Amino acid sequence: MTQDFEQAARALADAGRQLYQLGMVPATSGNFSARLDAERIAITVSGRHKGHLSADDIMLVDGLGQSLDGRRASAETALHIQIYQRFGDAGAVLHPHSVHATLLSRLLDGPLELSDYELLKAFPGFTTHESHLTVPVFNNDQDIDRLAAEVDAWMDSAGPIHGYLIRGHGFYTWGGSVADAMRHVEAFEFLFKCELMLQGVSVQ
Repeated sequence: MTQDFEQAARALADAGRQLYQLGMVPATSGNFSARLDAERIAITVSGRHKGHLSADDIMLVDGLGQSLDGRRASAETALHIQIYQRFGDAGAVLHPHSVHATLLSRLLDGPLELSDYELLKAFPGFTTHESHLTVPVFNNDQDIDRLAAEVDAWMDSAGPIHGYLIRGHGFYTWGGSVADAMRHVEAFEFLFKCELMLQGVSVQ
């Protein structure tokens, strides 16, 4: 898996504009990344507005999340690194702060269990609505290394996973490319909204 920096930066900037227009990355929230090769990852610079990204707002880190150009990457870089280390086919990671994900994460006492939705087929490996997808919910933690370790431990014993929620925070999902990860964001948002409505929450 190899792509050049300019290509990745354009894709991440386009994703940022789309997600901002959908209200999923308000203020300077969220962070995005794309794996360039085995040793380099393009990731959003800390504190940048995701609706107005340019190539200058994307930086390079190595496979351990260390800056390669002296700038400060997202505070949550370790969560991106955990995904890339866990999934060799992951080419992009997106982390929006949507209203539906944030609200649902505060209402759940345990993992979100999704089944009998046709849209589950948006995720790799799911070929029928008669499928089951678990979306774990992790408590928010300012110690990102500790949170990344908790996520990794959960995945050690989990079945298929394509995303997770952080309580009161937002969600993470990934895919083979930025386009694939965007498809997963869209699918999750639909499913999160459905689950909120099933709980009687009025949503727009």
